[in-house]
Amino acid sequence: MRLRTSHIILLTFAFLTMLQTACKKDSILSSGGIVKFSTDTLKFDTVFTAQGSFTTSLNIYNPQGEKIKISSVRMEKGANSPFHLNVDGFQGNNVTNIEMAAYDSIYVFATVNIDPTNANTPFLVEDRLIVTLNGKDFYVPFTALGQNAHYIIDSVLQTQTWDTIKPYVIIHNAFVNAGATLTIPAGCKVYMHQDSKLYVFGTLKVNGTPTDTVVFQGDRLDRAYFGYKGYPGEWGGIYFDSYSTGNVLNYTTLKNCGNSTSLNGQAGIPAAIQLAWDSVGGIKPQLSLYHTKIYNSIGYGIFSYHGTVHAENCLIHSCGAQALGIFRGGNDTFTNCTFACYSTYAINHTSDNPTVGILNYLDLDPYTYESGDLNAVLTNCVMWGSQNDEAYFHSKTGANYNLKLNNCLIKNVDTGTIPSYVDTAYCIMNVEPRFKDSSTWDFHPTANSPMIDRGATISSILDDIEAIHRPQGAGYDIGCYEYKP
Repeated sequence: MRLRTSHIILLTFAFLTMLQTACKKDSILSSGGIVKFSTDTLKFDTVFTAQGSFTTSLNIYNPQGEKIKISSVRMEKGANSPFHLNVDGFQGNNVTNIEMAAYDSIYVFATVNIDPTNANTPFLVEDRLIVTLNGKDFYVPFTALGQNAHYIIDSVLQTQTWDTIKPYVIIHNAFVNAGATLTIPAGCKVYMHQDSKLYVFGTLKVNGTPTDTVVFQGDRLDRAYFGYKGYPGEWGGIYFDSYSTGNVLNYTTLKNCGNSTSLNGQAGIPAAIQLAWDSVGGIKPQLSLYHTKIYNSIGYGIFSYHGTVHAENCLIHSCGAQALGIFRGGNDTFTNCTFACYSTYAINHTSDNPTVGILNYLDLDPYTYESGDLNAVLTNCVMWGSQNDEAYFHSKTGANYNLKLNNCLIKNVDTGTIPSYVDTAYCIMNVEPRFKDSSTWDFHPTANSPMIDRGATISSILDDIEAIHRPQGAGYDIGCYEYKP
């Protein structure tokens, strides 16, 4: 086939155009030009002082069709800046001569370390990122809130009462010594590092109020790091030793926890609350919980190994293992408590871990187990979730199994029945509780809930988890919430 002269001219023009475009992209813009940023202000959430730094990032964009050379990316305060940079893999607060291809971008990672001050309230630290292109500066403000705190690092605590002036940050572990009492008042803020757990060998008293709950949570306050969500396993939990007695948690919240952590190289049980075997068997409950919420644990909500637990008006939900796991027996009473587990963005709730499990034994391996006497009473409690069977009651020989279920709402669709050795009275089986919205963790009953007015009257319980008077209707409601029309 022969090409006409006109075709040759057109092909030549197209080739020259492509060549010119390619050369243009390979050439460096020597004057003018702009850079753009992925954000107009880089904001860090509250950062604890004297602690590990927090890191976040932004992008620098080249919107031109030509390559550019950025002469400098730097912090305005230079070496005195609380922010420290990593620019496209190069560390330092003044990175120079960075080439960017046409329409390309680079990452800038920024870390903040904030020195302590005398302030007791959060304080603002600021600086500016400066990007210089062909003699022109482009700016992005950096802002972070610093917060002074009391730091507890691998400490053994004697008898003391914490204050509410500054938050407390526990790093690694903290130990309440045998015979000592740690008192945490309403208004106190407690933050736990990822590798941290609070071990109680003495006594822990948490005195929250309806308007000022004491919250135990992870110390990563830069929630953008977590996508503005709480994730299970952000910290360990609270461990109560067998000789620990007289513990009381009132209006207390434990959230985003359950990390197994380790002590002396030994990994612990992943649980928000763990109770050891009560070898003493004293009269006082080892742990009393009132108006307490435990949720988003990567493991158990409560793991009790022959412990003694007394709980009223408590909500335990969204756990990777059982919300309530009682093993090797114990002496327990749970009244007006809601146990509920559903799969979430971070937890896969499966049939292997029903919401509640109450056993008088603990399997050591497929062939051997330890057993212990069980004496437990659950009254006006909810055991529910997304699986067909959400309550597992089981006994093995070698120990007594005394379990009473009074006026409880239980989901056991596949099993259909409760073992004959469990004493039940006025329980409701497999009737949808009609929570307000379990997907948003709102376990209030709605107007047509079967929990309303179906609970046993407990004269010693005068309110619900939100301090709403009981009863509101003809009778007590089942669960931690009293329905208020």
